Amino acid sequence: MENKKLESALEKWQNIQPLSDIDCERLSRRFTVDFNYNSNHIEGNTLTYGQTELLLLFGKVAGEADFRDYEEMKASNVGLKMMLTEATDTKQPLTQNFIRTLHQTLLREDYTVYRTLPGGVQTSYTIHAGQYKTRPNSVVTRYGDRFEYASPEETPALMTDLVDWYNQAEAEGKMTPIELAILFHYRYIRIHPFEDGNGRIARLMVNYILSRHNLPMIVVRSRLKQAYIEALHQADLIVGVTPADGSHASLKQIRPFHKHMVNLITQEVENDVLFVTEKDENIWWYDGERIAFRTPTYAKILRELQIESNATLAYLQQEIGINRSALQKMLQLLQDKGYVQKDDNGAWRVFITPSV
Repeated sequence: MENKKLESALEKWQNIQPLSDIDCERLSRRFTVDFNYNSNHIEGNTLTYGQTELLLLFGKVAGEADFRDYEEMKASNVGLKMMLTEATDTKQPLTQNFIRTLHQTLLREDYTVYRTLPGGVQTSYTIHAGQYKTRPNSVVTRYGDRFEYASPEETPALMTDLVDWYNQAEAEGKMTPIELAILFHYRYIRIHPFEDGNGRIARLMVNYILSRHNLPMIVVRSRLKQAYIEALHQADLIVGVTPADGSHASLKQIRPFHKHMVNLITQEVENDVLFVTEKDENIWWYDGERIAFRTPTYAKILRELQIESNATLAYLQQEIGINRSALQKMLQLLQDKGYVQKDDNGAWRVFITPSV
């Protein structure tokens, strides 16, 4: 096992199995919103957490956002469902066709990117959905260095190596599923086989591997993006700049990223256990964070808004028994945090999840 804290978290998870149908549903709804929101937000999607929940759980569009961001989020959820279906078929090996199909699902169709080069020269290129890249790709690190991924010519062979390695390593059973998931993520990112969407595919594939082995799935939180990127960068410094070396890196070589992901997975599993087992009217959950209200009044307000979405200030005052000024301040704080919002019709929407 990777470390004692992770082993302890997984033991706690196993001890609460099997989950009730209600708890499975609660976890599924929470994961659907959390995963899609964060994985896309890391890549620049502008939908809020609340907009994501309304879209994916209720099929509703609220507030202002780019149409493409809504379509991207819906496609992401289709990809998540596709991944979960594929992961249940443990008799079938991983294939490149599945990865390309997953990418096709996320991007939906080819599209053209237009850029203005220094000097005002206009240029454009096509992003291909479900096809490996046809042009080189790279990233500029926060230190100002340009980091090159595998070339288009190298990519098919390196992806063949990656998938063949995974299937063989899984069959041998010498590595834990968590080790496989972390190493797959790193090797895949060093190839960067597609022109767009590689990060989203990598995070889906981590959960494909975890789910395939009956382990709880995890969310890479967008608020922790910099630590996630830095861990990848620190591993790159050890492995070196050659893409073929990165796509065949060992677990030992990527120890900064391995350590980061083990800590992340540990926290996610511990939170899943708490989400299921901790029952307290003053404890709520929002985007993977446990929110413990110091005063029960906040929980009372949230409960009332869940029951009566058209609640007025006068109604809330009467039901909760606090003065108007204090109520307004508390409602404003809940809105500022993103826990609640009013829709276009003036109805309250509650996006924070109760523990009971």
